[in-house]
Amino acid sequence: MPPSSAVSATAPPAWPDTPRARAAAIALLQALNDELLAHASATLTLERWCAAHGLVAPEGVLAERVDAAPRPLPDELRGQLGVGADTPVKYRHVRLTCAGRVLSEAENWYLSGRLDAAMNHRLDTGATPFGKAVLALGYRRQTLEVRRLWAPTSDSDWPAATAAVLRHRALLVDGEGRPFAALEETYTGELLALARR
Repeated sequence: MPPSSAVSATAPPAWPDTPRARAAAIALLQALNDELLAHASATLTLERWCAAHGLVAPEGVLAERVDAAPRPLPDELRGQLGVGADTPVKYRHVRLTCAGRVLSEAENWYLSGRLDAAMNHRLDTGATPFGKAVLALGYRRQTLEVRRLWAPTSDSDWPAATAAVLRHRALLVDGEGRPFAALEETYTGELLALARR
């Protein structure tokens, strides 16, 4: 994952390469995973994580668009959304950043017809993260898959800030129980780096 052009020049201190530090990193990654699983909005979870580790940005977490060709909705996710091949599904690919640091990369496939005009406008034109744009739907998150992409074992390198450490796949389901979005979120080593502040 390429770094954001706005990444701060001041890097947090590196983790020491010790068994104790590796155990602490395992605990932190598990704590982050638990928080993500316990809350509907990954964006709000990331904002709390940043605040807890001293990274404060008045604008909170922002969505920085990734200039890439849309990835087709995987068949299994289309089935989870309960729509056929002829149903249009919109795609949004962003990096979620806080104070210029890339926290995650998120791909969202969503049914725009289940969102109101204001939500669609924010998603089409602004830097509002998906979860914040659709908060009024009173949605819940249904996790489909969790994959740890990095483990601090004795023979693994510490991840770079831009390296992938955790991936979630999930559906968002509105207050009426209708799935309206499928997402894939890949979290970066920046989240562990912040914890060393």
